Amino acid sequence: MDSTRLGDYLTFGVLLLAGFAFVAAAMTANSLLRPSAPSAEKGKAYECGVDPVGKDWAQVQIRYYVYAFLFVLFAVEAVFLFPWAAVFRGFGPAAAVEMGVFVGVLALGLAYAWRKGVLRWR
Repeated sequence: MDSTRLGDYLTFGVLLLAGFAFVAAAMTANSLLRPSAPSAEKGKAYECGVDPVGKDWAQVQIRYYVYAFLFVLFAVEAVFLFPWAAVFRGFGPAAAVEMGVFVGVLALGLAYAWRKGVLRWR
């Protein structure tokens, strides 16, 4: 191993140690400078300014996760579709067919979700 690579590793190690030292110094300064006044009132659970009611565990229906999943799916689809549409002229007909297949598969997924009643808010 030549000395330039060893110097690169040494530089990386020094920067890594400096990063850890910076984080440790910031956390130490935070613990020394922050005000600390613990009380029973501060330890209580807080829900939007209202006293908590009921138990601490609540069951969430699966459809909320399905909505979130579908949102992420179509947001990612937009990430792929908009840049492609911005430079469409340079791609040619093969790319148009490929994007048509991509959008078609997404449309099939949306139709399936619609048919299964996933998109109905009950």
